[in-house]
Amino acid sequence: MRHGEVHNPEGVLYGRLSGYHLSELGRQMADRVAEHLADRDITYVVASPLERAQETATPIAKALGLDLDVDDRLLEAENVFQGKTFGVGDGALKKPANWKYLTNPFRPSWGEPYIDQVVRMMAALDAARDAAWGHEAVCVSHQLPIWIVRSFAERRRLWHDPRKRQCTLASVTSFTYQGDRIVSVGYSEPARDLVPAHLLAGAKPVKGGAKGAGA
Repeated sequence: MRHGEVHNPEGVLYGRLSGYHLSELGRQMADRVAEHLADRDITYVVASPLERAQETATPIAKALGLDLDVDDRLLEAENVFQGKTFGVGDGALKKPANWKYLTNPFRPSWGEPYIDQVVRMMAALDAARDAAWGHEAVCVSHQLPIWIVRSFAERRRLWHDPRKRQCTLASVTSFTYQGDRIVSVGYSEPARDLVPAHLLAGAKPVKGGAKGAGA
């Protein structure tokens, strides 16, 4: 699951920075997904250590009567633009000194290699599968690592257009295992009606909107 909306009035790319919490709307999203999952056969809940993921997972664990575990492998991807505003023609991209980080979209040159994200996310998923063997687990993470591991599972190329990620706020990307093998991937948006229209998967960016990427 991707976490809910974050309070980010400055519109920065917060990445792995601490101190970024869910907004009031984000808390509503988390509660909605907790209700949606309350009747599932879930026996294990784990989240990235970042506050927004922890705050999203907490009501889910509470609704299920489970403890909340932490797994660093579910962290947001590293990004050299962390802590900066990020937009075309303004923010970090306006400075020529930063252009060197945009030379290789296939790796990518501005952050954690996609393949490294695959390795750690697959390890986290496998660990959650083992912890909930025969049942279901919930892992709360961040948009880019979720999309990358899904792309890997569905045998797609890892480099992509970020605007086309199907991983909306508080969305659920499901991996079904048969033994040790992922046999299917699903996607749902239990809190879709709470997500601002311009943040839905595939939506066009809003002119003048916040440049910071929540992930």
